[in-house]
Amino acid sequence: MISAFARASLAAPAVSVFRTLLGSGPLRPDDYSFTALLSAVGQMHNLATSQCTQLHCSVLKSGAAAVLSVSNALIALYMKCDTLEALWDARKVLDEMPDKDDLTWTTIVVGYVRRGDVSAARSVFEEVDGKFDVVWNAMISGYVQSGMCADAFELFRRMVSEKVPLDEFTFTSVLSACANNGFFVHGKSVHSQIIRLQPNFVPDAALPVNNALVTLYSKGGNIVVAKRIFDTMKLKDVVSWNTILSGYIDSGCLDKAAELFKVMPYKNDLSWMVMVSGYVHGGLSEDALKLFNQMRVEDVKPCDYTYAGAIAACGELGALKHGRQLHAHLVRCGFEASNSAGNALLTMYAKCGAVKDARVVFLVMPNVDSVSWNAMISALGQHGYGREALELFDKMVTEGIYPDRISFLTILTACNHAGLVDEGFHYFESMKRDFSISPGEDHYARLIDLLGRAGRIGEARYLIKKMPFEPTPSIWEAILSGCRTNGDMEFGAYAADQLFRMIPQHDGTYILLSNTYSAAGRWVDAARVRKLMRDRGVKKEPGCSWIEVGSKTHVFLVGDTKHPEAQAVYQFLEVIGARMRKLGYVPDTKFVLHDMEPHEKEYVLFAHSEKLAVGFGLLKLPPGATVTVLKNLRICGDCHTAMIFMSKAVGREIVVRDVRRFHHFKDGECSCGNYW
Repeated sequence: MISAFARASLAAPAVSVFRTLLGSGPLRPDDYSFTALLSAVGQMHNLATSQCTQLHCSVLKSGAAAVLSVSNALIALYMKCDTLEALWDARKVLDEMPDKDDLTWTTIVVGYVRRGDVSAARSVFEEVDGKFDVVWNAMISGYVQSGMCADAFELFRRMVSEKVPLDEFTFTSVLSACANNGFFVHGKSVHSQIIRLQPNFVPDAALPVNNALVTLYSKGGNIVVAKRIFDTMKLKDVVSWNTILSGYIDSGCLDKAAELFKVMPYKNDLSWMVMVSGYVHGGLSEDALKLFNQMRVEDVKPCDYTYAGAIAACGELGALKHGRQLHAHLVRCGFEASNSAGNALLTMYAKCGAVKDARVVFLVMPNVDSVSWNAMISALGQHGYGREALELFDKMVTEGIYPDRISFLTILTACNHAGLVDEGFHYFESMKRDFSISPGEDHYARLIDLLGRAGRIGEARYLIKKMPFEPTPSIWEAILSGCRTNGDMEFGAYAADQLFRMIPQHDGTYILLSNTYSAAGRWVDAARVRKLMRDRGVKKEPGCSWIEVGSKTHVFLVGDTKHPEAQAVYQFLEVIGARMRKLGYVPDTKFVLHDMEPHEKEYVLFAHSEKLAVGFGLLKLPPGATVTVLKNLRICGDCHTAMIFMSKAVGREIVVRDVRRFHHFKDGECSCGNYW
């Protein structure tokens, strides 16, 4: 009866039967009784060391301590107590045992590993008398779980040299270590050893090894080999299908991932989460939301990570209304305490222009991590609250959150958006001096961009010479952008030449250089650059803007006439334009980068996509509602000026998210302070 209750994980009834046995008169517990009882008690929650000690005393009084199975059960029991005294007692039992078997050694090694004390586990391991492969596997697994891969490999080599039998657990642990730590060459070596030894795995035993091999080659960027192994597997489970699905997504093969997902015979919530996240990271946010909705239609309950993926998709699309709905669902499902979901919500609100809501999410999150702090700092910087971003960064450090390289990237970006050059230098130097973080090319690019936009090109040149590596495309892009802002033709042309050499198919270089020449009235040079672009087959990404009205997203291109209400928008903008001119607005035709008549330039400016999207929002949204527009390129100077006057003319707040930052236009002013 005690054994039956133990197998059913019913500790209390097992103890009750044992007590009845003690009071039964002539019957006394034997080694089988104690083994079953100790196993049952080990399944209790909040097990105290004193309880284990009492049972240990009963074992000693009965004389069953010398029985191997009872001693093994005692060690397992002590190892489940979260106290140092329990560890000492377990070790004492081990030392007093006259005989030990593979279960003895495995139990205590695994116990130490679970507590994170790998050195103690290794100390016990070295005492093992006999080549028990289970103990070796437990030790290797412990090293892998603790991230000590070099020690795991060293032990694996010893297993081979000492001819300890290698089984599926050995290979699975070592292959997982290789895959998770980027040791793909070592992983291939282990694979070759499996092929050479040709272990006679039954399908159930071969399954985890094959799954680990698929993971290894997927993470190593060799999806073809991963798929070949997958296709030859005699047995597959949901882990197998999820692994190859993740491999396709990580390799950028979203089409193949989608095809595979449709035919998967096994799907769990992880399968859906992987696919939703894959669509988001692949820039297919609409597909991510469609798949998330399909998941709910099929009555599959999303986990917090799946919600995080769907919420991230809303952020990319600027679908604030949909994002709020998902927030409500998240709370109803009890995932509001999830860090992944909370960080996704924070970022979504920030990307949709609702920085106040992002701040509220940050303040009410029960557990904020470095990702949360970085996201909030980034949100403040992107929305023009540079000083607040700096204050939050300093508060993060004060509260003992160690900043990482992403933290410094966000704070340098915040300085960049606010024109805080001296502060940017301070944080850049603090990286190495105070936190031992070496600046990367992205940090240098942010600082150089900050200097260039502030007109300090000379300092930017000097910084490039001091860099510990050769300038990368992002560095030269920052220089070219700064030269365009400050009219430095010579250095700008040099930076463009470097970019033409490094990334000849990148359209941004041609556009920036052409715009630089056009702004200076050098139309021949601008035409030459555009011809070079055509000759090389480089196509410019068309500018577009979109706005969410009701439950639909409306997209506008420059000079758009295809939208069903385009004509009404143009007529509305003419009326608003008259009011804006009375307030002092004058179209800045220097932002028309083609040589044409002044009135033609004004018409081109009038038809920019962000103006059309804002006009549509003013027409369709309720009076007083904030108009939020998203744009795939940087807002031009004339549109920026026009939005300032438009916000004053209509008495509404207008928010524009371009490729770099947010602009909040209200009462004739912009949150960027005309610095962007």
